[in-house]
Amino acid sequence: MEVQIKKIDPIAKIPKVALEGDAGMDLFSVEDVNLKSGERIFCRTGIAVKIPLGYVGLIWDKSGIARDYGIKTIGGVFDSNYTGEWFIGLVNLGQKDYKIVKGQKIAQALIQEVIKPKIKEVDKFPKTNRGADGFGSTGR
Repeated sequence: MEVQIKKIDPIAKIPKVALEGDAGMDLFSVEDVNLKSGERIFCRTGIAVKIPLGYVGLIWDKSGIARDYGIKTIGGVFDSNYTGEWFIGLVNLGQKDYKIVKGQKIAQALIQEVIKPKIKEVDKFPKTNRGADGFGSTGR
């Protein structure tokens, strides 16, 4: 499978997998942004990506900045038919402002196969060992 990348901004960095065995490709900012506590932004990456039909790009947090600063990704689905610039939704759930600088890793992308289920409406489901029991149903 091949994923095509086009630089929209000359300072953009091409996404890359940092270490063998990593699932995600690092995505980088092309702008300096001060992300205030509680604020949501869409940060430019300066790239466009052509994902093959039957696959999707899913955006996930960088674990270090999520753990240390509360920076969480939002709205992270890029369909195979979208070929515009990738903007990464970020929200600062931390107590302090967070400074993003050009060239910094801001998120990671996983390219995954899409399985399209056949939808079937039913009146009831087969009985299971859990049923509709939700939060806390298996104990503490």
